[in-house]
Amino acid sequence: MFKRILVPVDGSENALRALKLAVEMQKMTGAELMTLTVFRHHSLLEASMSMVRPDDPQNLDDVMREHAKDIADTAKKAALEMGAQNPRSFVRNGPPARTIVKFSKEREVDLIVLGSRGLGDLEGYLLGSVSHKVTSLADCPVMVV
Repeated sequence: MFKRILVPVDGSENALRALKLAVEMQKMTGAELMTLTVFRHHSLLEASMSMVRPDDPQNLDDVMREHAKDIADTAKKAALEMGAQNPRSFVRNGPPARTIVKFSKEREVDLIVLGSRGLGDLEGYLLGSVSHKVTSLADCPVMVV
């Protein structure tokens, strides 16, 4: 039925619920299970704020990438603890919904399982949630948990 299942994760409780469901689906179907954590490039405002902290010169993109890797690693570990077989985790940079959809097309994903609400930001309130955008843009079925 499903050969590849994708679970976008952001560290939220809803993402964890989606992961639990996806692991159960993997057990039933034998599908490949992938998690994807997406981080956004920092804004010019964030860049200007980093310039006023010369004692902490880290690049904000690097900090965000490391945080995303931590979330991805935590999701992979959780999936293994739930009984998933060979879960794979990925980190990408970009607008969350479009990056999820692009990744799903590149990997020929059969099903995307994602939380109804993530950690979000102001954009989510102004432009609509990531889950809503993914359901409208994806070519494959999307299960919103």
